Amino acid sequence: MKKIFALVLTLCMVLALCACGAQGVTGLTPEEMAPSEPAAAEPAAEPAPAAPEASGKSEGVMTYAQYAAAELDSEVVIEAFVQAKESWWADKATVYAQDEDGAYFLYDMACSEEDYAKLVPGQKIKVTGYKSEWSGQVEIVDGSFELEEGNYIAPAADVTALFGSNDLVAHMSQLISVRGLVCEAQPDQEWDASSDLYLSFSLNGDAYTFTLRRYLTGNDSDTYAQVKEIKPGDIVDVEAFLYWYNEPQARIVSAAVTGSVNDKSEGVMTFADYDAAALDSEVVVETYVQAKEGWWADKATVYTQDGEGGYFLYDMACSEEEYDKLVLGQKIKVTGYKSEWSGQVEIVDASFEIEDGSYIAPALDVTELFGTDELIGCMSRLIRVKGLEIAEDVDSEWDASADLYITAKLNDQTYTFTLRRYLTGNDSETYEQVKDLKAGDIVDVEAFLYWYNEPQARIVSAVKAEG
Repeated sequence: MKKIFALVLTLCMVLALCACGAQGVTGLTPEEMAPSEPAAAEPAAEPAPAAPEASGKSEGVMTYAQYAAAELDSEVVIEAFVQAKESWWADKATVYAQDEDGAYFLYDMACSEEDYAKLVPGQKIKVTGYKSEWSGQVEIVDGSFELEEGNYIAPAADVTALFGSNDLVAHMSQLISVRGLVCEAQPDQEWDASSDLYLSFSLNGDAYTFTLRRYLTGNDSDTYAQVKEIKPGDIVDVEAFLYWYNEPQARIVSAAVTGSVNDKSEGVMTFADYDAAALDSEVVVETYVQAKEGWWADKATVYTQDGEGGYFLYDMACSEEEYDKLVLGQKIKVTGYKSEWSGQVEIVDASFEIEDGSYIAPALDVTELFGTDELIGCMSRLIRVKGLEIAEDVDSEWDASADLYITAKLNDQTYTFTLRRYLTGNDSETYEQVKDLKAGDIVDVEAFLYWYNEPQARIVSAVKAEG
């Protein structure tokens, strides 16, 4: 009974409260009736700035892949970001532009002088023109442009490892960096001190031409002054736009000399010191391995170079284990005695130490030096000789694995070239090519300039002219 009474009493109280609520009577002031302020929320974090949509394209605009696949002479419409301006003249502008996927060279694009001032680095533009090609350089010609909202400056792509490969062309017109270039020829400034500069650099044994265009990198710039002072043998890191002129011919925008292959440690001779040293005197040189001719009974015969000259190391003390370390380009310090045998200057009774450093010299074209006194200054270097005319069939009948002796004419004189089987193996493609040469064949060769009373270069490659 008590339980029923309690239940009824509770029910009555609930109904009374509901009735009061329906009438708006609560016993609270209007201010007390107001909803309480919610707890202060943490301030929303600022959204991270979006990465530039350098690859995003408007409607009707090509992606870089579509542009790359487009036929030459076809109309193209692209969006890209200005990276550098090379020139303006007669309402035409030449501009380097990129997006995140590739680069565009805009040649003689229609542009007023007022609009040219607006083409600042990073500025987004929409370009309509025609895809063209000149001496290997792909470009957009007969173009016009519109300024668009957007900004992007591309980082330099490190393509050091791509030089000499087919992959390099994919970076055409991009801003690139190349490390460890070695200057082979100083810029020629005799005809005009304010002109473009052309430099020959080597990388991994191949030579390339780099240019400094005065319209791109002004002849009043620090870079222009630095490049003018680069010397043969200097090791240089550059940033450049990858232009093409039948082959890569990058256009420099910055350069830093990091050392020289001609730098010598204390107590080590320069090449000039070595060249001037008396025969039978002790010599100490630092140099770089270019080829190994043979190893036998803990003695090695090696061709080496620095940026100034070549050294022939004959029967140098060398274990078989150490011989394996004498890889192409390896820097070594050599102590021995300067000697001469039948005209060939060499270092004998020598020992060596492995040092940090690498350099592979390109072949030096000495075609015009054959028959002159200047040729001897190239002794022991890797050389290139063009247009040799084979004077008689190569005789290899007596021993199919023997050294090959080639008689060839050049500049109205006759010379002997050899193919040493210990230098260029008798199982090599070059050996087979040389063995099959016939009288009248015209051949370009690369060889080490050995001397045996007269020049008797030792062939490492041979290319026969077609026809």
